[in-house]
Amino acid sequence: MRACVATTVHHPEDARIMHRQIRALLDAGHEVTYVAPFTYFNVTPAMGLAAVDVARNATYGRARAALRRGLRAADLLIVHDHRLLRALPYRRPPVVWDVREEVTPRQLARAERRHQVVTPAVVPEATLVSSSPPPPGDTRVVHIGRLSAERGVTELIGLAERLVPHGIRLDLIGAAARDVRPLLRDAQRVGLLDWFGYVPNRHALRMAEGALAGLSLADDTVRTVPTKIMDYMGRGLPVITTPQGGSLVEGAGCGLVVPLDVDAVLNAVLDLKEDPVRRLKLGGLGHAEARLRHHWPDHAAAFVRRAESWAGMATHALAV
Repeated sequence: MRACVATTVHHPEDARIMHRQIRALLDAGHEVTYVAPFTYFNVTPAMGLAAVDVARNATYGRARAALRRGLRAADLLIVHDHRLLRALPYRRPPVVWDVREEVTPRQLARAERRHQVVTPAVVPEATLVSSSPPPPGDTRVVHIGRLSAERGVTELIGLAERLVPHGIRLDLIGAAARDVRPLLRDAQRVGLLDWFGYVPNRHALRMAEGALAGLSLADDTVRTVPTKIMDYMGRGLPVITTPQGGSLVEGAGCGLVVPLDVDAVLNAVLDLKEDPVRRLKLGGLGHAEARLRHHWPDHAAAFVRRAESWAGMATHALAV
């Protein structure tokens, strides 16, 4: 099978796209062409991958031209941002849209009439679970993933300031929305926290190991369970989350659910700092649950089979 995977929005090293879906297809012996903004993010395409560079948030005309190059002899197209559905070439193989962002019911219904639509219920969010992570420490807390207002940047910076007298550092590992970057730079400049910027997921996971806890401070506008919670679980870290990740954390018994409030998060961190036995128990419960249900290699073969079935569909998607 020859698959084309495309995005004009995500980092080419995006964990779900590159390190799970594309890697699974390559490991299964399929050919993959990846249409992504390599130059914008200064990324060299991985070995064994045919690459088509496209501008980030490319115009529809340029996005369509990039798709035409990527789709030569392709049996399947998987797109990861809904704007590409409006840039599809007329002649194309079956199209699969992997829904990653908030979309309106109208957008979803329209796409479902024309394409296969994938959600985490079809291809689950997952992580790479470490076989034997180190025990949680007591000198730093971490946040993995994109930094933005709705993901608690203001609260994270406020927490970092409150943690300094307790000898605990905050590590932020992830790209940031443009409007919050000055806040993060200022906080780092005065020594409140360490902001590493974007780090490929496999490296970010190793950097998180041994932390006191992993933080997920999404507000109520974030509708899905943040994948970072699975990342923390897979590395044996206790999780401190707002209610947006509460169901997963409470179900596994692997952390604390708190309001989006600096005092509440601070108290949770300090409680865990003073109780190493509890830290170890919570981290162990999360790790066991992640290994049982959220380890990507356990889902990779099923994803490949689905991709093969999509490519084998008798009727091609209709024009948008």
